[in-house]
Amino acid sequence: MSMNSRRDVLKLALLAGAAPMLGGLVRQAHAGDRPYAPVASDWRKFQTRTVISLPEGHGAAQVWLPVPSVTSDYQRSLGNSWTGNATSAELVTDPSGAKFLHATFENGGAPHLELLSSVETRNRSIDWSKTSDVTEDAAVLQAALKPSSYKPLEGVVAETAAKITAGAKTDVEKVRAIYAWIVSNCYRNMDTPGCGPGDNVATLTTAGLGGKCADLNGLFVGLARASGVPARDVFGVRVAPSAFGYKQLGANSATITGAQHCRAEVWLSGYGWVAMDPADVLKVMRAETETWIKDPHDPLVNQVNAALFGNWEGNWVAYNTAEDLKLPGRDQNLPFMMYPQASIGGEIVNELDAKAFTYEISVV
Repeated sequence: MSMNSRRDVLKLALLAGAAPMLGGLVRQAHAGDRPYAPVASDWRKFQTRTVISLPEGHGAAQVWLPVPSVTSDYQRSLGNSWTGNATSAELVTDPSGAKFLHATFENGGAPHLELLSSVETRNRSIDWSKTSDVTEDAAVLQAALKPSSYKPLEGVVAETAAKITAGAKTDVEKVRAIYAWIVSNCYRNMDTPGCGPGDNVATLTTAGLGGKCADLNGLFVGLARASGVPARDVFGVRVAPSAFGYKQLGANSATITGAQHCRAEVWLSGYGWVAMDPADVLKVMRAETETWIKDPHDPLVNQVNAALFGNWEGNWVAYNTAEDLKLPGRDQNLPFMMYPQASIGGEIVNELDAKAFTYEISVV
């Protein structure tokens, strides 16, 4: 069987396997046919394949590939394996807990690497009427309050956070105010490359409150931290369609090369780590229909806006929550790791330049 034929079979198998889990999605072709309301669900298993191909004859090369390294009540990472012609390859764990595959190629030829990662996910939901005695390691909470290279907690970030949360008496009230402000004042900029650089100051100033998920959810995280609420980005990739018919809220084919998505979490007393995703609300507003929906109270948007404050679908795999990573063999720190990374002949390759850096990520 040819490679193309195998891929066709895999795509058909993915769609066939997803059909019973999607609760009639085939019959409900449009977003909003039933309420967007993720609830507790069974575990679903996914396996992703990342294939890297670099040009031949340009010197020694290195590759760093993110792998699912989040283990929580919504995700279980099952393992990773890899093949290829690398001189060396090893799974590395960053001090933050983020894991990635680091491979080197020193023997000439065309570098090739294939990574398989297995993971189980499920929906994440919250009952705001119930609290419990939850705890977290003090060091983890402290890390979620610190500034990073792209999340300073001074200047325009601090000033904006203070204005948004004025009058808020609890952390829940602060987070609600920040979330509502992001949805009402920011927008998804379709021209932003990839998921955006995640630079809070730029998003608030030169970018004019526009960007993509790393910018918008990243700003949410920065404003929460500046308000004294522990918060963190969760970097990952979409792996399956939305069960509610929203094309913008899921991966709609077996090829997920461009399906990276950054979500967010906040730590709230009585609730623990709580899911947040105002960036996806803005994505629905901007791209779910041919017309840009600018009213967050529009019926198509309103239910998503309400649900993504505390809930998310398990059709997405989390890689890590790391910031300012120091990758072995690379001098320059990486603000966050959500895309494959590479260097050739000592020069860092732009991960968004398909001509210089060819890779494919798929669900198999």
